[in-house]
Amino acid sequence: MWVRIGCLAIGYLFGLFQTSYIYGKAHGIDIRNYGSGNAGTTNMMRTLGTKAGLITFFGDCVKCLLAVGLVCLIFGKGHSEMLPLLKMYAAAGTILGHNFPFYLQFHGGKGIAATAGLVLSFDPIMAVLGIITFFGIFLTTHYVSLGSLLVYAGIMIEVLVLGQTGHFAMSQPLLYELYVLTAVLTAMAYWKHRGNIVRLLHREERKTYLSNNKNKK
Repeated sequence: MWVRIGCLAIGYLFGLFQTSYIYGKAHGIDIRNYGSGNAGTTNMMRTLGTKAGLITFFGDCVKCLLAVGLVCLIFGKGHSEMLPLLKMYAAAGTILGHNFPFYLQFHGGKGIAATAGLVLSFDPIMAVLGIITFFGIFLTTHYVSLGSLLVYAGIMIEVLVLGQTGHFAMSQPLLYELYVLTAVLTAMAYWKHRGNIVRLLHREERKTYLSNNKNKK
C-alpha cells in the first residue's frame, strides 16, 4: 500500500508543474482567465499561439515521463512483479497534480498532455496506437477533444487486452487493480470533457488548427 501511495505522491509533485500557468505568467497573463479557462495545451494554442501550445504540451508530457521514470528507478528492482501497476499510479498522480493543483485552488487542466506522457512511458504498443489514434482524428476533424476522448477509450481497451493476454506479466489480482485504476482515469477524463462532449454532440465544438491565423477565426 505504501509503495502505491509513494508512486501517487511522486506523480502528484511532478504534476504540480503547471506549464501553461507558468508560461502564461511569464507573458503577463493567467491563462485560466482567457479562452476556455482551461490551463492546458489547446487553450494556450488558441490564446498565445502555436509555439505556446507546443511548449505547454511538451512540458506537461515530460513531467509525466519524468515521474514514471523516477518510480521505475526507485521501485523497479524491488517490485518488478508489479512495475506496470506502479507506473500507472505514478502517471495517475501526475494527472491528478495537473488537473487539481492545490496552489491554484485545484483549478488546473484536463490532463491530456500528461496522459500523452503516460502512453509514451507505459508501453510501446500503446504509444504507437495512441499516436495513430490522436493524430488520425485531429488531422481529419481538427477536434482535439474528440481525439483525446478516443485515445482514452483506446487506453482502456488496450490495457484490458494486453493485460489478459499476459503482456504485462502480472498476477490477476494486480491486473484487476490496474484495470480499475485505468477505468478511474478514463472516467475522470470524460468527466473533465463533459462540456466538450455536449458541444460535439450538438456540432458546436470549436476546431483547433496548427495555424495561428485559423485559430483566431
